[in-house]
Amino acid sequence: MKLAFIGDIVGRPGRSMIKEHLMKLRWEYGIDFVVANCENVSHGFGVTIKNAQELFGMGIDCMSGGNHTWDKKEIEPFLESLPMLRPHNYPDGVKGTGCRIFDVAGERLAVLNIMGHYGMPYVDNAFRCARDTVTQLKNDGVDHIFLDFHAEATSEKRAMLMLLQGEVSGIIGTHTHVGSDDFQITRGTVYLTDIGLTGCRDNVIGMDAQVPVEKFLMGVSGRFEVPEKCRKILQIAIMTFEERKCIDAFKLKIFDDGRIYKTDAWVEE
Repeated sequence: MKLAFIGDIVGRPGRSMIKEHLMKLRWEYGIDFVVANCENVSHGFGVTIKNAQELFGMGIDCMSGGNHTWDKKEIEPFLESLPMLRPHNYPDGVKGTGCRIFDVAGERLAVLNIMGHYGMPYVDNAFRCARDTVTQLKNDGVDHIFLDFHAEATSEKRAMLMLLQGEVSGIIGTHTHVGSDDFQITRGTVYLTDIGLTGCRDNVIGMDAQVPVEKFLMGVSGRFEVPEKCRKILQIAIMTFEERKCIDAFKLKIFDDGRIYKTDAWVEE
């Protein structure tokens, strides 16, 4: 099975990169299933049903979320019916789910979405939720488990790897919008602290730089806006899963000026 993951698609610039490249990438690399974090898809905050439907039509099979899942209230009813996830460790009674199972290339793939604690809204314990959900999925005979860990702190993400290495096929972090340089496969689990955003690359986490810079200078907040024009990037991880493990993985960084950089995950024996 070949699984691809795209993290933190930000606004119209991110959507435009998906439209231009994703279907070609699926064909070129024989990708069976695509998961993408879409909590920043619509104007940088949340996702509208219109944009969700557009992205499903562009080749995304499952959307994960995070703390901005609820920013566009119109999406709440569709969390039950569409292949969309919100963090699984929200308390009981919150609409939607953070775990769905899909039949992919003759195998059962579970996509799990968990949110961390540092700087995040109140949720149930991320690590107990992940541990217990993974145990249940394995008991149910799921072939592969992939986790989008939406968290601010790199220490939380690394600790999640220590907890689940060898138990899941993949863990990739989202939320910071800044890609990390620790792509690895350890005990059959592929791991990356943060995949980085897909969208504008010449500003501050995909947003126009003026408001964030003024906030740091003056301490006064304003509304973040996605620029109408910018230099763009698409960041995608492509992983091969076999026999409940990841056996190969690489990341592509595709720039709107035509440059493409490939990074192979290193393997820890």
